[in-house]
Amino acid sequence: MIVMNDENEGFVIALDLDNRVLPATHVSYKAGLAIKAYINSTSSPTATILFKGTVTGVPAAPQVAWFSSRGPSIASPGILKPDIIGPGVNILAAYPVSVDQTTNRFGMISGTSMSCPHLTGIAALLKRAHPNWSPAAIKSAIMTTAYLYNLGGKPISEHTEFLPANVFEVGAGHVNPSKANDPGLIYDLKPDEYVPYLCGLGYSDKHVGIIVKRTVKCSNDSSIPEAQLNYPSFSIDLGSTPQTYTRTITNVGKPNSVYSLDISSPEGVHVMVTPHRISFSRLNEKATYSITFSRSRNASISLAQGYLKWVADGYSVGSPIAVLFK
Repeated sequence: MIVMNDENEGFVIALDLDNRVLPATHVSYKAGLAIKAYINSTSSPTATILFKGTVTGVPAAPQVAWFSSRGPSIASPGILKPDIIGPGVNILAAYPVSVDQTTNRFGMISGTSMSCPHLTGIAALLKRAHPNWSPAAIKSAIMTTAYLYNLGGKPISEHTEFLPANVFEVGAGHVNPSKANDPGLIYDLKPDEYVPYLCGLGYSDKHVGIIVKRTVKCSNDSSIPEAQLNYPSFSIDLGSTPQTYTRTITNVGKPNSVYSLDISSPEGVHVMVTPHRISFSRLNEKATYSITFSRSRNASISLAQGYLKWVADGYSVGSPIAVLFK
């Protein structure tokens, strides 16, 4: 039996370990079309299934599966989603499955069913290594150290047409656990810092109070635009008026370090960052920078993407930039 992907599944061979009762092979949509064309070209088509074992080190890995959630966020467009991507296709998982009622059999699962626990496990390891880090610090470490290139040295692609994945598909990139353990800088947030963000989203005092479990009056708190939250990424809805935001970074790398700015501006967008260099003399020291986005020309595209990095000896602290034009 030959099982062919649907068109929207493209090249993702996400088997979900369907239990086949016949010798079977699972092929991509493109390969399936070629096989069907061959079958229709002869009165006596033949085929052989050859198992060549598990293949590792594929240059195109990792890729973004067709079923991986895409951005932008509908609930909060000013926060870039997804944050991060992780392993999620055909992952051997410790859940029992048996066709013949024998024991010690385990299956494979695809999708967020596997990428989510991978990321959760990485977060748990980071918390063990850094007990004083907040959830925001852990997320920041994971995001700012992610990688954007596959094993072949090319930009990570999506798994349907093998085209380069955009920022609403990969977010900050693919998780890199060892790098996340020593990120250099973090974008931290205390619980109360979410209150102005939630108020800025238009939630009522009652709803915000339910979330933060205390009485809140948004009229007394300084509401902020979504993109002002101290997040390790930027998601901007840009019209003719320039927009300025600030970010505060905390040194968790080396006591004496100097970080220089490295920026790749989105197409059609002028990005100005002040300052261009940030110096630290001790651990846990904080510094703030401002970033202004303005249109440099009328873009012919609806989405532009770029990247901001703070670079020091041994560290590269990256933040993706997504700009949607009004």
